[in-house]
Amino acid sequence: MSENKNNHDAALATLDEFSSTETGARTPSGLALIILLALPFIWSIWQIWYSSPLPQLMGFSWINEDIAKFAHLTLAMGLAFLYFPARKHSPRHYIPVFDWALALAGSACVIYLIVFRNDIVDRLGAPTSLDVVVGVSGLLLLLEATRRALGPPLMVVAAVFLAYSLAGPHMPDVIAHKGASLNKLVSHQWFTTEGVFGVAIGVSATFVFLFVLFGSLLDKAGAGNYFIKVAFSLLGHMRGGPAKAAVVASGLSGVVSGSSIANVVTTGTFTIPLMKRVGFPGTKAGAIEVAASTNGQLTPPIMGAAAFLMVEYVGISYIEVIKHAILPALISYIALIYIVHLEAVKAGMQGLQRTKKTTALESAFGFMTTFIFTMILTAVVYYGVGWTKQYMGEASSYIIITMMIAAYAALVWHASTYPDLELDDPDSKVIHVPEVGPTVKSGLYFLLPVVLLVWCLTVERWSPGTSAFWATLFMIFIVLTHKPLMAFFRKELGWQKKVRNGIDDLIDGMISGGRNMIGIGVATAAAGIVVGTITLTGIGQVMTELVELISGGSVILMLIFTAVICIILGMGLPTTANYIVVSSLMAPVIVTLGAENGLVVPLIAVHLFVFYFGILADDTPPVGLAAFAAAAISRSDPIKTGIQGFTYDIRTAILPFMFIFNTQLLLIDIESISVLLLTIFGAITAMLVFSSATQGFWLVKNKWYETAIMLLITFAMFRPGYFWDKLYEPTRELPATELQQLVDNSAQGDKFMLKATGMTIEGDEATKVLQFKIDEEIIQSDNRLEALGLALQVSEEQITVDMPAYGSQAQEGGLDWGWEILNVQVKADRPSKYWVYIPSVLLLMFLGWLQYRRRANSDPETGDAHV
Repeated sequence: MSENKNNHDAALATLDEFSSTETGARTPSGLALIILLALPFIWSIWQIWYSSPLPQLMGFSWINEDIAKFAHLTLAMGLAFLYFPARKHSPRHYIPVFDWALALAGSACVIYLIVFRNDIVDRLGAPTSLDVVVGVSGLLLLLEATRRALGPPLMVVAAVFLAYSLAGPHMPDVIAHKGASLNKLVSHQWFTTEGVFGVAIGVSATFVFLFVLFGSLLDKAGAGNYFIKVAFSLLGHMRGGPAKAAVVASGLSGVVSGSSIANVVTTGTFTIPLMKRVGFPGTKAGAIEVAASTNGQLTPPIMGAAAFLMVEYVGISYIEVIKHAILPALISYIALIYIVHLEAVKAGMQGLQRTKKTTALESAFGFMTTFIFTMILTAVVYYGVGWTKQYMGEASSYIIITMMIAAYAALVWHASTYPDLELDDPDSKVIHVPEVGPTVKSGLYFLLPVVLLVWCLTVERWSPGTSAFWATLFMIFIVLTHKPLMAFFRKELGWQKKVRNGIDDLIDGMISGGRNMIGIGVATAAAGIVVGTITLTGIGQVMTELVELISGGSVILMLIFTAVICIILGMGLPTTANYIVVSSLMAPVIVTLGAENGLVVPLIAVHLFVFYFGILADDTPPVGLAAFAAAAISRSDPIKTGIQGFTYDIRTAILPFMFIFNTQLLLIDIESISVLLLTIFGAITAMLVFSSATQGFWLVKNKWYETAIMLLITFAMFRPGYFWDKLYEPTRELPATELQQLVDNSAQGDKFMLKATGMTIEGDEATKVLQFKIDEEIIQSDNRLEALGLALQVSEEQITVDMPAYGSQAQEGGLDWGWEILNVQVKADRPSKYWVYIPSVLLLMFLGWLQYRRRANSDPETGDAHV
């Protein structure tokens, strides 16, 4: 009993700590309060201005990405010391002089880089004594700012990596390195773009801030409440409806929030008490919210800002990242809703009452009407805008803006005919499910800036920063005008007062956006220390050798060990820092060891693999901060909540293993519509079957052998190629002498693999398999082999690689001078692997028939036959 109380107290403390982290724990007055409100507001204004076309038009060419990084960290570090007290018992109602001094010192260490920028570039690699003092001070203050804003985990990780850089020669042999002097460490981490001011903080300064600000403004306008109410109206009447609504609401809230813990706190305060009221135990109610919120970080288009980092790290477009991430995220959410349904059926739960009952025919008619209207509207927008741009030239922009504002005004007018949405009290005695139609229509205008954002990203193919700028600008317009317009259309008195309310909401949203970026700003900077350590010490190669030693050359064991390490590394880290750390340290391990063992995996699949397991740390005991937050709301044990949440998230944990071996789950190499449909069908079916297997329940409680068969069906439908490879060889080998002919006769999009052996930079003999793709540039080249980087030296005994061209596929794959080509591997002609689906579906139907017969005369909870 005492242990449960201690755990619950720890959960409450975690929730309190999280709330402090998100909003800042200080509430000063006077000049200090004005500064705490003014600086985040100014930061938001600066970021909007920097992302706009104005700097270019006004000739501010000196404000480049480096200056943006410096300004970003200057404000993030300064605000971290002002907003967050040093300790739990530090003063909250005023800012101590010491914290003012730390804020100024932290900011000064970054401003030093701006003021003496040219001098630092001239002496790069040979820092002066003052440079070293500034660099050491900056790193130490960054660690302290990270501890205050985000808690100890990331600070400890960064500090360990800094210590590792200095103490390399004194480390155990397996992880030892030659070490770095203090001067070299400081120069590398603070004065170059390899460490603190690397890619991560650049993405934070150019892309992430605007998306966080966009979400803050969206939430301030009332969109967060709207999403929750819409999900509740759609699903609240079903069995376990509040839990299903929690899943959908958490997914929708991912647009607003970039944190799984924030999702838990915002949607969980409403959904968790409701789940408990309809019959879910506190542990399961909290676990469902945790599982849904965790998956929100894996769901496009934002993915907790990791999507924008993947663009930089993987080297593909934003659209490609979204395309590859969408199917796993969707089937994971579908499976979680199904798991909730199984839990509700097992417990005999009923849905909540609708305020107005509708027949099945009315529901179907309403759905079809909405679907047809949406399709017509989509076609009108897509082709209408396309026609406008084609025939109206420069005037098209003004016409499109006018059309968007007109659509906004029409939707606000339509929303004004319905009452405002208010969140029900989840603890009240009677809760009714709101009507779907009025609930959805009351806030459709909130979707317009989201539509604009997606349009700019996917159709216009603008950069994430530019797209976020225009979406944020539109969102500012909505925040300022939607309340006055609503009052005007309703003919309410005093609508002028609503104008003031809109201005207040905008100011609050701008301040909130800047405040929410403090943690992300220092997180990306601190995570840059980890990246800098990897490039400085070569620890990435050490991790590869360590995992190879532990796994004994087994690909499956290598993936399992990598997954476990990612979960450990991700514990307690915010989403952006989480991805930076696991992708920098562990992604190269899979790429290198996979190539050495014949497993050629696209880089995006590797990055999604490590990201998935890094995020799963949010609900994995004993840290599991999201589980602690949910347990505080549900008044349950956080460890049990975390364990239950992880059992729900096993469905998510198997996905990375599946898409590493079957990249079609990431919509890679989808050759036709039929293959796409089969891939989607197989993935959804496999995930639902796996959910039934892990829950031990389908139509009735599973027998042990039924669970085993379900797991077999799951594997077969996720990886149909595994069994097909046993019957038909997936590739055929050609001698290296046929490489020239193969490449010359290839068409655009064709792929082939080379098996090569040679000596690495470290002097070790290695054998690896590399994949090459014939793209448009290769097709147009006069010498295709050389364009691939495969200039060859041919002798009677062997074919070896000459020096590959920099940036070529051969060079990026790791081939070097003198490597011998052993053979060429091409895709074999064989029947479609999807024939495996037929016996799998038939076996599933047989299982369904068995359970259907047993359900008629058995107890659904136990599965035992009635006597």
